[in-house]
Amino acid sequence: MTLVLPPRLTASAQSLRDAAHRRGLRTVQLPTFEVPAGMRADHLHAGPSFADVVAPLLGIAPLEAAPGWLTGLPRELTRREITMIPIGEAYELRRPAFIKSPNDKNIPAMIYTDGSRLPGPDAVDRQTPVLVSDIVDFTAEYRLHLLDGEVHAGSQYAAHGRLHLGPASTDALAFGTDLLAAYGHTLPSAIVVDLGPVDGHWAVIEANAAWASGAYTADPDLVLEVVLRAAGPTASVSARDREFIRRPQRPEVASQAFSA
Repeated sequence: MTLVLPPRLTASAQSLRDAAHRRGLRTVQLPTFEVPAGMRADHLHAGPSFADVVAPLLGIAPLEAAPGWLTGLPRELTRREITMIPIGEAYELRRPAFIKSPNDKNIPAMIYTDGSRLPGPDAVDRQTPVLVSDIVDFTAEYRLHLLDGEVHAGSQYAAHGRLHLGPASTDALAFGTDLLAAYGHTLPSAIVVDLGPVDGHWAVIEANAAWASGAYTADPDLVLEVVLRAAGPTASVSARDREFIRRPQRPEVASQAFSA
């Protein structure tokens, strides 16, 4: 089996590459978005823009949560109001909000003082969906790599919005397990979910594609198992995962690709 990697690798992507080698997998790091004629590969770990170009050409099916997945969770699991609206509507916001693209990085994920601070219609189609969230303070943030309805690996990556690496806490693992028990059916079989405490209550931050997510301090060998399922051959995708196959957002070839 072959794992495809983008032109530039983060330290996390390098650790997954090394884990792939330990597993006996072949890895190919492409210098550009161009797929060489005759190249064959089975899996991918890269950012969304790279995946949108390369995955269809190689017959790889990247899995991701539905764009509006967060908005379908009850308030007691998010601890904030979250809506998904066209960016054209978000321009009219006159209050601070945390705004981001649902499954991409096209709209930088950050707090905007109001909608006028978003990328303008000269740069983004007005129908582009964005997630608009109330601003809350997660005292700590954890990333869980989920596989087949179980927490497969995890780590802490932030505290009060600042990078803070460490193991996943027992409470984080427990909350992830409870979340899967109730809402695992709404997620693909391999996915990443970020979560953390808000005002003493655990809450979901977001879901991310495992093939585009960093491992932080999680065991890279375990993370790799999630990545391989999250972006594997289209022909091998199970019936329950077919609805979660990503549709390419930007077919044009970009100049660079980064793995998250």
